[in-house]
Amino acid sequence: MFTKQSLVTLLGGLSLAVAQTTTEEYPSLAEIRAAQATVQPYSPVSNVKGLAFNRFVNIWLENTDFDAAAATEHLPVLAKKGLLLNNFWAITHPSEPNYCASAAGDTFGMDNDDFHQIPSNVSTIADLFDTKNIAWGEYQEGLPYPGYQGYRYPESGANDYVRKHNPLILFDSVTEDALRLRQIKNFSSFYDDLENHRLPQYMFITPNMTNDGHDTNITFSGDWTWNFLSELLENDYFTKDTLIMLTFDETGTYEIGNNIYTFLLGGAVPDDLLGTKDDTFYTHYSVIASLSANWGLPSLGRWDCGANLFSWLAKKTGYVNYEVDTSNLYMNETHWGPLSDDDYSEYYAGWPVPTTDASCSAGNGILSTVKKTYEGLTATFNYTTPFPYDSRSGNNVGVKYSRTLKNGKVESGTSE
Repeated sequence: MFTKQSLVTLLGGLSLAVAQTTTEEYPSLAEIRAAQATVQPYSPVSNVKGLAFNRFVNIWLENTDFDAAAATEHLPVLAKKGLLLNNFWAITHPSEPNYCASAAGDTFGMDNDDFHQIPSNVSTIADLFDTKNIAWGEYQEGLPYPGYQGYRYPESGANDYVRKHNPLILFDSVTEDALRLRQIKNFSSFYDDLENHRLPQYMFITPNMTNDGHDTNITFSGDWTWNFLSELLENDYFTKDTLIMLTFDETGTYEIGNNIYTFLLGGAVPDDLLGTKDDTFYTHYSVIASLSANWGLPSLGRWDCGANLFSWLAKKTGYVNYEVDTSNLYMNETHWGPLSDDDYSEYYAGWPVPTTDASCSAGNGILSTVKKTYEGLTATFNYTTPFPYDSRSGNNVGVKYSRTLKNGKVESGTSE
């Protein structure tokens, strides 16, 4: 936990970062039109070879229970072309904290879909990628121009693009960098980059609020997914050595466990796993950990640190994943923190401190910037567990986890 002095010091730095941010929740139409005429997308490319895949494509749909997704016409057919992750869990509710978690390894107490600007000394996956110059990009359907930071677009009428479904736009470390901002693009840029062979090695794809099922239903979003992916799966440039993940931000029912329908496709899925199911416990944090393990990147030192790796990738690294007893796990709330509305979690002004010296599942240490920023501070949570929990609020406590190492030693624990 924070000492009083460390909290004052850290918050002083955070205040400075926020003061330097000049974005607006609702920019004027004139500002939007001017930016549309002048701001150009930026499409860096790279070719850093990975241990198990050379490109990762993250596609998210909205608010659907596992069984509902499994009962659609198209999604199970697509899943059989790859690998179904039968035990993949979202982090919390509602939508935005899950998107935030996918980029920074934490929700920071977020229990809402508000307009957030997270201080620039909070690191993200963009910082991990930059350690090896791995090109990344986001493709957001309906985004009016690259790097648009408004709360939604259009600002009235039917929903289309929404900021809460755009992970990296939430972070000042991205929005304060002009090049990084221009890597957050719309779907027109996706097809331009595809045609011109300049897709990044990591991409996050968000359909609009109709196509992702948020304002329609799972039948509609399942049909969209089929139409979007069917042609792409025939494109050798897109699929070669590529791992494509289709998942959901969260379940639609808050009272049940937050287990979401998720599958992997693409040329990087091992042949012997095609058409099968993987019962390994995963979360959105497992994606960050697996990206780090695949490309030899460090950890953010947050909940990505102890997250399980994709099973065949874990075997390649020698890491042994944990088995998690999910009978007492729900993952429907988040821990306390500064982004809480004091509704579904507890508001607390202190930003959680990541671990700076743990041995994480990816095996590559902690990002140097994180170690420098939080030097001498004690980690707020036990980030080495395969799922997030908080003893203060009782969130996800009483859950057992264990693994048997190659030497026969059994490691086990209970979140408490």
